[in-house]
Amino acid sequence: MNHAHPHTPHHDASHRHHPERATDGQAEILDLDAEILAEHTASITAWLPLPTAPQHIVDLGSGTGAGTFALLDRFPDAHVTAVDASAEHLQRLRTKACTRGVQERVYTVQADLDEAAWPDLGSPDLVWASASMHHMAHPDRALRNVHRTLAPGGLFAVVELAGHPRFLPENAPEGRPGLEERVHAAADRRQDEHMPHRGADWGPILTAAGFTVEGERTITVNLEGSRSEPIGRYAISVLQRIRSVIADRLSLEDLTALDQLLDTSSPRSILRRDDLTLRTERTVWAARRI
Repeated sequence: MNHAHPHTPHHDASHRHHPERATDGQAEILDLDAEILAEHTASITAWLPLPTAPQHIVDLGSGTGAGTFALLDRFPDAHVTAVDASAEHLQRLRTKACTRGVQERVYTVQADLDEAAWPDLGSPDLVWASASMHHMAHPDRALRNVHRTLAPGGLFAVVELAGHPRFLPENAPEGRPGLEERVHAAADRRQDEHMPHRGADWGPILTAAGFTVEGERTITVNLEGSRSEPIGRYAISVLQRIRSVIADRLSLEDLTALDQLLDTSSPRSILRRDDLTLRTERTVWAARRI
């Protein structure tokens, strides 16, 4: 396999990107997600069917680096090319790489993966795409690009979420039970309009793109928030971001109750609850280029 890399560290290709994805709120969510779910991400990287340790890895839609650093930890001899549309996310990733002393093993490329032509990413033996494929407007074209980029025999790992993470009991909050379910339903309707591939079964899609699917695994997460202060902050960040796009779709009563949960100074704030849990699922598909 060819592990030569065409880029110098921290190279950024000047491709069009989506500034709306580069908000502070999303970056914080990605950082908290990486912190809270580190153990689960590590279990996914350990499960991947890799006969030999990869040397060159590409992280597509890397965000602030949750997958990048999990892969660097799992494969200490590998280097990772992190690709994202957001300059801000890549800057945060580079800062983390320096803090961890692994900057020589990390390359960044700013690129819009919905472009027809991708930058030269070398010939990686592992491509990782976590929570990024459902954002693609043209996933079939993106999959062809991945297939063309991967070294023969290389592995493509697609990790996707099953809906939004859940934090509250069904009977919460007092006076508006089932609020989180209604908030998620409104968000799902909104997102289905913009991201039709969210929640897709990527197995048949990968097969149609010429990959051989060698495994599929679903990781169930159920963490009690009372044991982890970051889960409260994660809940605030996730629900605040959802609120920003579905406020006009909620009843006044639900919006008021949601705002009380998000108000950190309110006695009804999420941060004051002792019954928070983080419940979510992630599915990974491992597909090989034969």
